[in-house]
Amino acid sequence: MAVRQISIWFFIGVSLFGNGLLITGAGVHEWLVPAFAPHVMLGRLHANFWWGLMLLIIGAWYCVRFAPKREHR
Repeated sequence: MAVRQISIWFFIGVSLFGNGLLITGAGVHEWLVPAFAPHVMLGRLHANFWWGLMLLIIGAWYCVRFAPKREHR
C-alpha cells in the first residue's frame, strides 16, 4: 500500500482562499454599510475588499495548481 502525499502548497492555497473569502466578505459589508470613521484617511479605497480579492485569486490558483492528483486503478 503506497502512501500518497499531498503538497503543502495545496493547504496554503486553501488557507489563502479561506482568508480571502472572509476578508472580501468583510470588505463588501463595509462597502455597503459604511461605518462612521473620520480618522481613517484612505477608507474610501476599500483596501480590505481588494486585498481579500487578491487572496481569493491567489488561493484559488494554488488550489488548482497543486491539487492532489487522482490515481486510476
